Amino acid sequence: MIAENNASHATDRPLTRTERVHQLLRLAILDQRLAPGVRLPEDMIGEAFQSSRTIAREALGRLAVEGLVELKPNRGAFVANPSLDEGRGVFVVRAALERAMVKELAGRIDAEAAATLRRMVDEETALAEKSEVEAIRLAGEFHLHLAALTGNTLLQRYINEVVSRCSLVMAMYGRPHSADCGAREHRDIVEALLAGDTERAADLMEHHVEEVASRAQLGVKKECDVRAVLADYAGRIRNE
Repeated sequence: MIAENNASHATDRPLTRTERVHQLLRLAILDQRLAPGVRLPEDMIGEAFQSSRTIAREALGRLAVEGLVELKPNRGAFVANPSLDEGRGVFVVRAALERAMVKELAGRIDAEAAATLRRMVDEETALAEKSEVEAIRLAGEFHLHLAALTGNTLLQRYINEVVSRCSLVMAMYGRPHSADCGAREHRDIVEALLAGDTERAADLMEHHVEEVASRAQLGVKKECDVRAVLADYAGRIRNE
């Protein structure tokens, strides 16, 4: 059985400044506050988070590895701006990876991990009617939690990258829809996993990722005040 502690990212140590800046910048992008294509100056980030440009550069580098930031020589860092075709390609890769992931998990999840997955789906369902952005964020966390449960660090890294990239694509091109449908699909996947129905779990996951991809369409990009957004997220450090 796969135990819950395989999925734990928590440690006894506090986050380093670089980790915290990376975490908050990532959240600002996935919260759709930092728009695709927006430039992210190191000095502005350092000023907002009261940190050095070196820390800002390291955080941006981590985001680049995740596919959320593009580093352009002699120009700086920009929030990634994938085309719709590129986005569709990422979803194809994601469907294959997540199908493999659930095949590894089916029938191997213990009671504690099962309770956590059900609780995550309940929270996602509750938020679906209140905040689509928050529901989408929780949906991403659900997939990352499943990846962590496998204990396969390479698979976990790849899924983390494609889920982050897909979240960005949805922020750019996603049309309004009920987040509740995604929560229902997650619940069906969990129950198939717990029942040990490998093929059904794999089929449900592949269909779910395809449905998420189908909710994307060309849209109008929003204007973005980078300094104001950074100040908002930097305030979370000062309030901790």
